[in-house]
Amino acid sequence: MLIHPDILFPLNPETRSIARRLYKSVAQLPIISPHGHVNPAWFALNKPFSDPTELFVTPDHYVLRMLVSQGLSLETLYTKDPKLSICQETKRIIWRHFCEGYHLFRATPSRFWLDYAFGNLFNLDERPSKKNADKLFDMICDQLNQPNFRPRALFEHFNIEVLATTEDPLDELNHHKAICDSGWSGRVITTYRPDNIIDPEYEGFIENIQKLGQITGCDITTWEGYLEAHRARRSFFRSFGATATDHGHSSARTENLPTEEASNLFAKVIRGEITTLEADIFRGQMLTEMAAMSVDDGMVMQLHP
Repeated sequence: MLIHPDILFPLNPETRSIARRLYKSVAQLPIISPHGHVNPAWFALNKPFSDPTELFVTPDHYVLRMLVSQGLSLETLYTKDPKLSICQETKRIIWRHFCEGYHLFRATPSRFWLDYAFGNLFNLDERPSKKNADKLFDMICDQLNQPNFRPRALFEHFNIEVLATTEDPLDELNHHKAICDSGWSGRVITTYRPDNIIDPEYEGFIENIQKLGQITGCDITTWEGYLEAHRARRSFFRSFGATATDHGHSSARTENLPTEEASNLFAKVIRGEITTLEADIFRGQMLTEMAAMSVDDGMVMQLHP
């Protein structure tokens, strides 16, 4: 299970030699992780991870999509409803499905990092399979109960200097506040991800806009009030260390509409009366608006078109 130290380096001996020298010069430096979807509750609560299913399978959309692509139903592997807890036996069944399909991940980045975690952190000496699924489940559970596998201990073990999580604008960042108040020295900062109040086709968009108005006190029935609400939330996120924004868009389209046109389009948006084309135009306009705000407040834009 141990990973060969040259696994990510070029095959050509000359370029591999260069890669080794470059890597050696930075290998011991602390990790700066500017983009992640790590749950800040891990570090706020610092509770043990419950089991390998909740650590390696259900939160990883790459793992889930691979297994679903091979015929397993999403319902078999995952519940999106936070009110529904998965019993331990169901978690064990999900883990068996994962182990049985482990060969599917050959030659993928997922396989590399899973092998690395299982071999280097958990000291497993055999790859997951249908035959050893239950044994590995129990072995990993035993280790997860050890103090050195708590989230904060792992953060320090990996020599992480800063880790940026990703939250939506309506999040009150209570977990980040708890981290700040705890006195722990680990630096975990948030990132402003406004998709759910920028994309008119996002599920619950109108309700999200209304909530945005409630928590900011801005008049979100007007274009200027809506933009001011964004500025207010960006400022709130910066108070918890945010240095960046993160934007998932269906295209890289941008617009630069005159103020009156943008205002009229926004009025149609909040009435739910726009076409698919107008929704895309609005998203394009909001990328431009977010860029303008980044010029003002210095937050770096991360784009996922």
